[in-house]
Amino acid sequence: MASKSCCGSGPGYASPIDAFKNGPREKLLYVVFVQPNLDEPHGDYLATVDVDPESSTYSSVIYRTFTNKKGNELHHSGWNTCSSCFKVDENVPESKVPKRTKLILPSVNSNNIYVFDVATDPRKPTLWKEIDGSVLLKHDVSAPHTSHCLSDGTILISTMGDAKEDAKGEFIQFDSEFNCLGTWIRGDKKPDCGYDFWYQPYFDVMVASEWGAPRLFKRGFQASDIENPKDYGRSLNFFRWSDHTLIQTIDLGDEGLTPLEIRFLHNPKKAIGFVGCAFYSKLFYFYRPDESKEEFVAKKVVDIPNKRVRDRESGVETEIGGMMADILISLDDKWLYMNNWLHGDVRQYDITDPSNPKLAGQLFLGGIANKNVDIIEDKELDYVPQPVTLQGKRLEGAPQMLQLSLDGKRLYVSSSLYSPWDKQFYPKMVEKGGHIVQIDVDTEKGGLKLNENFFVDLGKEPFGPALPHEMRYPGGDCTSDIWLAEN
Repeated sequence: MASKSCCGSGPGYASPIDAFKNGPREKLLYVVFVQPNLDEPHGDYLATVDVDPESSTYSSVIYRTFTNKKGNELHHSGWNTCSSCFKVDENVPESKVPKRTKLILPSVNSNNIYVFDVATDPRKPTLWKEIDGSVLLKHDVSAPHTSHCLSDGTILISTMGDAKEDAKGEFIQFDSEFNCLGTWIRGDKKPDCGYDFWYQPYFDVMVASEWGAPRLFKRGFQASDIENPKDYGRSLNFFRWSDHTLIQTIDLGDEGLTPLEIRFLHNPKKAIGFVGCAFYSKLFYFYRPDESKEEFVAKKVVDIPNKRVRDRESGVETEIGGMMADILISLDDKWLYMNNWLHGDVRQYDITDPSNPKLAGQLFLGGIANKNVDIIEDKELDYVPQPVTLQGKRLEGAPQMLQLSLDGKRLYVSSSLYSPWDKQFYPKMVEKGGHIVQIDVDTEKGGLKLNENFFVDLGKEPFGPALPHEMRYPGGDCTSDIWLAEN
């Protein structure tokens, strides 16, 4: 089923391949910086990072736009319009065509939603509007997460909890001026948990993933929390796009615990996607065996084994899973990238055959090498990952959020997952500040190499060490842009 936009010659690119072949090299990177010191009044902020190698301020923060509120926990971000609003209807007057001018930053902890103007001066964004968290609570939703623009000019944001912070999968919708339109799901069937989502109108489908109950994950991870599937998710949820109803739930089982980042292929005529299941570091592939029918199936295609370790002080042996907390797909749908936040590596897989990903590149950037443990069993490696030093500073923490250049040749990596979990698993990173690095990518044969000329050190921020999470380019990128199929 095709979907038609109300837009004329909108922002972005005509197709994923157009962006891949003709998109400009990125010069600015907008990054969420979280303030782990909850008493610091400036709070979390949006940082502008110079990523132009020809610039005198290359690899540095050139501007900071503060929320001036404590306890937000800015996390993910999205645009007010994207490539789903590219040229569809020639009759729409230019004055009515949506522009990619606003970056939306929901706050997981406070429920506030911040809208930044990034068009007036792209190097110096300004806070354009703040939506108080009480707006969400009135609709019995909380912990907003992923924001996507829709082709009709509205904005849809996933939420993970109800007003009491118990788990609840829902979505809250806003018009182009960010007036709240209410919740999105129709009917009585709703997911137990919420997190990320992606839509493909050509197939009349949206897919959503699951994390857990905000009242639990906000206080840090506890092993007992995962025992109840209604508190920590294990399922993929498929909605009929046209009528907002939940039509299928796939239980991924215990191996699929915490399915987080979810992506369809960029090609809007492919009913194929992937989800990274964080807790046990498994990658699942989902697809429609018969594209004329609504039903999807899912199967595990990457299985990253735990590493058995011994604590150097206590002598206690335990197993450490990878914690696959982010994945993305290159715009030509050839490569998939993932992180293992606890093991500490970034991986590149060839997904030319999406049912059989092949490992093509791997790079360790901390993780288990920064833990006070000895590896006593590793089913994958015959070497022990070592700490990484870049420009004279050891990289504390591990690779977390990923963002790929439009041409697929540069992969940016930030180090923070979520500040309560950062404090639990990587306290030295919180103390010394997180970082952003850049990996050079071989897009022909595969391969990853750390760029030693690029290093953003968040230990030197003006109001204390900060933690970087999601990253965006002003012109759109491969994790925010969604394309509509031509009729």
